[in-house]
Amino acid sequence: MVVSYDSVDEFQGWGGAPGLFQSLFTEHGSKRILEIGSGANPTLAPDYVQANGLSYVTSDLSPEELAKADAAFEPLVLDLSTKNLDPALVASFDCVVSRMVAEHIKDGRQYHSNLYRLLRPGGISAHCFSTLWTLPFAANRLLPESIADIALTLFNPRTDRHRHGKFPAYYSWSRGPSRSMLQRFQSLGFEVLRYSGYFGHPYYKRLPVLDRIERWKSKRLLNYPIPQLCSYATIVLRKPK
Repeated sequence: MVVSYDSVDEFQGWGGAPGLFQSLFTEHGSKRILEIGSGANPTLAPDYVQANGLSYVTSDLSPEELAKADAAFEPLVLDLSTKNLDPALVASFDCVVSRMVAEHIKDGRQYHSNLYRLLRPGGISAHCFSTLWTLPFAANRLLPESIADIALTLFNPRTDRHRHGKFPAYYSWSRGPSRSMLQRFQSLGFEVLRYSGYFGHPYYKRLPVLDRIERWKSKRLLNYPIPQLCSYATIVLRKPK
């Protein structure tokens, strides 16, 4: 198990996600892949999926979104809050991945328990997500939805609200790599291969003074890491063979 900390600049949940997922598929020989919540826009390009002979499933709660996905991907309407998974899906995937999804899950235990069941023995579960207790995400969790949405528009305006709109965030099991979080995943049967926490966030870029303070704080935290103050995290889990 590797626990590490880095700056938000190294977080792979955005542009670095394709490289992260590709390296995991290669390292673990994964061929049957499930991406959670990717809908019409899976992380990997159709050409990569076809060239590498992957069976790549893109899932979403919305059949309408899935209908927009490229033909290289297999669409799947999937609700991971349920306690009654389709038996046909159990132990059917080599790797389950997500990016910026886990923070929107209401019940982290049920969610990750379901992911464990979806994996074949030796399968990998890898996720990039934001974590709770840095200030913008704590406000996102605690403020009324309407006020949190105004704050998002102020600090991080998004031109395509349909594709990148704000969704309710609950941050259940979305934390940095504390001892208690490691124990939670291990209690489900997972082996934690890697748990990386990242300090800092881009939300103050429009406010230079606050942005400089945030960057100073993040540098100090890299020297004396406090997992509860991470802004983002990446976790790689394995189901034992």
